Amino acid sequence: MDALSDVLRVARLKGGVFLHAEFTAPWCIAAQMAPQLCSPYMGPVEHLIPYHYVVEGEIVIRTEDDPSEVHRLGPGEVVLVPHNDVHFMGSEIMRVPVPAGDVIQPRDASGLFSIAHGGGGTPARVVCGFLGCDGAKDNPVLSTLPSLLVLDVDEGGGAEWIRSTFQFAADEVAAGRPGSEAVLSKLSELLFVEAVRRYAETLPEGQNGWLAGLRDPYVAKVLSLFHADVARGWTIDQLAREVGLSRSALADRFGKLLGMAPIHYLAHWRMQVASQELRNTSASLAQIAAMVGYDSEAAFSRAFKKAFGAAPASWRKSIADLETA
Repeated sequence: MDALSDVLRVARLKGGVFLHAEFTAPWCIAAQMAPQLCSPYMGPVEHLIPYHYVVEGEIVIRTEDDPSEVHRLGPGEVVLVPHNDVHFMGSEIMRVPVPAGDVIQPRDASGLFSIAHGGGGTPARVVCGFLGCDGAKDNPVLSTLPSLLVLDVDEGGGAEWIRSTFQFAADEVAAGRPGSEAVLSKLSELLFVEAVRRYAETLPEGQNGWLAGLRDPYVAKVLSLFHADVARGWTIDQLAREVGLSRSALADRFGKLLGMAPIHYLAHWRMQVASQELRNTSASLAQIAAMVGYDSEAAFSRAFKKAFGAAPASWRKSIADLETA
């Protein structure tokens, strides 16, 4: 498994909760949905990633915290809000926004919510959805994404299948046919992965962060080694030999791009993997400790408590209690 797939796997992306919106100018809404409001429809999730796919017309969007970053989107474009920031969307972004919750209509026979809102002018049709995920704050990819991530599905390699499938799903939603939610659920997960891949490919030179590290052949090789064998007792000497750099050159290169030493990153990633094993499996603490490279359960427990503020057994119980509440 490649490093990017591994990081996104641990995030447990889960598509669900969708709505079909029909707007007419002038209009402007303010949107943000709390994860707990979606739990009846997609199960417990820690974090939501909203997205909006423009089927027809044009929309303007910005986040509350960054009014200078404004995007104007037309048909075939998608915008994702990776950190679930409050965002304003409309035909005119400077209008006083209406809270999205005030105009969302209840789920219909197809299982989807809907919006019909605006002043009766130029129409815009949008499919909106939410991706659920875990550990967004600590995930090395999710935590470093921008506040708005725009994807034009009509551009780039492999775009045609995304565009045509999204258009099909949008038509299904508009027709109110059963099964539309399932189609959008899987598509939204694939959409997010494609958006992240494209974002990584277009990062400017000199950019730092995990995704920038994938473009550096030496750092990318180290990340691949870690993610392929997280339990191995890697040393900086072994890593340097594997990638063909000196110890100091590798440490400098890795540190500049990811902001930490290679072994520090490995320790952080081990805790991410361990947390998902605790959440998703019934494996014992000793089994999980061995899985992520610890010789003893005690050493693993100390490291986990330092990272998450609670012992593994207590953390597992608290998560289970939340998910069954």
